[in-house]
Amino acid sequence: MNRRQFLGSAAAVSLASAASLARAHGHADHHHHHHDMQPAAASAYTAVRQTAAHCLDAGQVCLTHCLSLLTQGDTSMSDCAVAVRQMLALCGAVHDLAAQNSPLTRGAAKVCLEACKQCAKACKEHAAHHAECKACYESCLDCIKECEKLVA
Repeated sequence: MNRRQFLGSAAAVSLASAASLARAHGHADHHHHHHDMQPAAASAYTAVRQTAAHCLDAGQVCLTHCLSLLTQGDTSMSDCAVAVRQMLALCGAVHDLAAQNSPLTRGAAKVCLEACKQCAKACKEHAAHHAECKACYESCLDCIKECEKLVA
């Protein structure tokens, strides 16, 4: 895959992940009023959904940083960018499934666990020099813990 294809693919995944995250958090346009409704009880998936959301946020920032450096010719960030893209896809799936209280959440969390481990490994190499990578690394560690609890 050449650089142009990589950047195009990365941009497409970033937009899809951002849309998914916006959809998950997108109650800004929701003007219905439910004054008499009680808040929904927390599901078994609340913690993993929250850590996946944090990973999505940190991962988007990290990927944007990686792409910026890649466009400047710094290819040392390519492994990090690939790992973050994969993590974003899987954390997005876990987040969405957990929000639905889906029984598929545990299966997705098993795969997400591996993606977060790979992402953490890639980001750890840059964490000392790039705050974006450090934040992504730390959010992946948190998500790994929650995914491990869920699939145990």
